[in-house]
Amino acid sequence: MQNVLVIAELHEGHELKSATLSALTLGFEALPTIGGSLDILVLGSAPEVAVETLKAHGARKVLVAKDPSFERYVAENFAPTIAAVAKDYGLLVAGASTYGKDLMPRVAARLNAGYAGDCLGLEKAAQGLAYRRPMFAGNAIGICRITSEIQVATVRQSEVSPHAPSGGATPSESVTKAGSSGAAARVEFVAFETVKSERPELSDAKIIVSGGRALKEKFFEVLEPLADALGAGLGASRAAVDAGYCPGDFQVGQTGKIVAPSLYFAIGISGAIQHIAGMKGSKVIVAINKDPEAPIFQIADYGLVADLFQAVPELVSALKAH
Repeated sequence: MQNVLVIAELHEGHELKSATLSALTLGFEALPTIGGSLDILVLGSAPEVAVETLKAHGARKVLVAKDPSFERYVAENFAPTIAAVAKDYGLLVAGASTYGKDLMPRVAARLNAGYAGDCLGLEKAAQGLAYRRPMFAGNAIGICRITSEIQVATVRQSEVSPHAPSGGATPSESVTKAGSSGAAARVEFVAFETVKSERPELSDAKIIVSGGRALKEKFFEVLEPLADALGAGLGASRAAVDAGYCPGDFQVGQTGKIVAPSLYFAIGISGAIQHIAGMKGSKVIVAINKDPEAPIFQIADYGLVADLFQAVPELVSALKAH
C-alpha cells in the first residue's frame, strides 16, 4: 500500500498549528520509500484559512472534513473519520503534540497499524522505513521499524524543521465525516482552560525564559521584565509548577512541553533529567544558578554562577541600555 497522509492539527477548528508543518517535513522525507503521493487531511469547523495555507506545500491534494462537531477536539469524535480516510494510505503522520499523542494511537488501533510515537526523524534501513525515537528521557536514541501494512507516526516538532511552502495551489477535496463511535456518544466536551497571554506559545517561541523553584513567589516579578525585554515566552521547571509558582501550561520537560528555541534561559533551574529532556535541543542555552555544581551547567553554552535575584535585574538593565 502506498501514499502518505499527513493529519493537520487545528486550534478551535480553524487555526493551523505549526506542528503540522513538521509532520509535513517527515511525510515528504518518507515518500521516496513509501511511494505514491502525499495528501493532507484537515478536520475542522471552519478550516478555510488553514486549507489555503496548506495548499502551498506541494501535496497532491488537501482533503477537507468540515463539520461543526470538529470545532472542539475530542479523540473519540475525530478518530473514526481519520481511520476511514486512512485505509488507502501506507503511512499516517501527525505532530507529536498533545493532540497527536492522544489521537494517533487510537487511529492506529482502528487500522490495526503499528505506531511510532514522538519520532525525531527517519533512519536508513535495509527494508522499509525506520524511525528514530528518544529513550530514557532522551539519553539514548532507539531505532524503530514497523512491519504492519499501515504505519502511524507522530513527529517531535522541536527536532524536525517545519516544511516551507513550495508554491503552487494544491486542489482540495471534501470528505464526509464518518459515523461516530459508541465511545463518542459517552464523551462530552465540557471546557478548555488556557492561560491568556500575549507572549508567544512555548512551542513556537524563538526565545524562552524559564525559571525554577528557587524563584518562589517572585517567579513573575523576576522573569517577566527579562521576557519583555527579549520578546520571549515564559517557561518553568516541573518543580516550580508543582510548587504553585506558575501555571502548568508553562512546564518544560519530559512531562511538559518539548521545546528547541534559538535561545533558552534556565534561571534557578538545577537541571533535572526530565527538564533537560524537554529543552536540550535549544540552539543556545544560558544558565544562571548560584550552585556551581548544578547539572544544568553541563549542557549550558553560557553559565553564570550568581544570585539570580541580583543577576537577572542587572541583565534586564543592560538590555534596556542597549
